[in-house]
Amino acid sequence: MSRQFKGSRSTKETQIDISLDLDKYDYSISTGIGFFDHMLELFAHHGSFGLEVKASGDTHIDFHHTVEDAGILLGQAFYNAAGDKKGIKRYGFFKVPMDEALVECIIDFGGRPYLSYNLEFSTQKCGDFDMELVEEFFRAFAYNAKINLHIIMHKGGNSHHVSEAAFKSFARALRDALTIENDRLMSTKGIIE
Repeated sequence: MSRQFKGSRSTKETQIDISLDLDKYDYSISTGIGFFDHMLELFAHHGSFGLEVKASGDTHIDFHHTVEDAGILLGQAFYNAAGDKKGIKRYGFFKVPMDEALVECIIDFGGRPYLSYNLEFSTQKCGDFDMELVEEFFRAFAYNAKINLHIIMHKGGNSHHVSEAAFKSFARALRDALTIENDRLMSTKGIIE
């Protein structure tokens, strides 16, 4: 079974191309936003995802549209690459420390989109990246992947560390949820939409 996705999202604000392979590790990220590239590289590396992201957008205004649209298309990519969801563990969770920060991510890849998020940042920006966009990314991803996503900050501190711990724990929890463990659909309803 091939667990892959290739697609694009084109608007007047952004152009995004994504290629995803859940079972092959390799990545190339280029969004034109340094901090966001770093977070997506961490995500692909720690999730062992085959991921290519090429994005351009109206960054002369700000980074909002590029980050949100990337989250939308990435969520769609994971939803579609998972296919009929047969055999996946469905649930995943992971806790990551990054120096003084500690963030936990819990996922249900069960077709019910929801985001619970309590990250707090000590600064409004990391470099020229608005830290409020971290939540926008995770919301766009969760609703388009149709996952229940809880991101819990147990300890905060440096904004970069908090964000990094969030993206790493998200990657590991998502990898766990998408792991094939049997040939059954993990739903008593008989369907994961």
